[in-house]
Amino acid sequence: MLEVNPSESASIPLAGLSIAEAARRTGVSAHTLRYYERVGLVVTPVDRTAGGRRRYRQIDLDWITICTRLRATGMPIKTIRRYAELVAEGSGNERERLSLLETQRRDVLAKLAELQESLELIDHKIDVYQTRLAAGDADRLWAPGL
Repeated sequence: MLEVNPSESASIPLAGLSIAEAARRTGVSAHTLRYYERVGLVVTPVDRTAGGRRRYRQIDLDWITICTRLRATGMPIKTIRRYAELVAEGSGNERERLSLLETQRRDVLAKLAELQESLELIDHKIDVYQTRLAAGDADRLWAPGL
């Protein structure tokens, strides 16, 4: 089950939030909210008004946040959809959910290591430029073709 911050859920009206307000609170566009629903990333059906307008509850916002964060890690939509399906199915498939998350964690750690190496290169280059500029001999920095 999703953890819900009681102070946040108290701020959501009983009738739920409009798609515009849900988009504002989650930081994703209304288009993205509709897309997540259309491609099967939402684990509970989004409530609708009598006129068919979407109304979002705290559980919807919490789940959208999870999807958004998983997506930000590079998790493919197909994998997020599978994770959502497993969550929606309920208990009995926790090992498969865990496996999906562990695989993604390994991928994220590999990306972090690659980014760390890139950051170290950038830091080195910054040090070189700062040192050369301070010494007044920055014109001696390597420039291909000159």
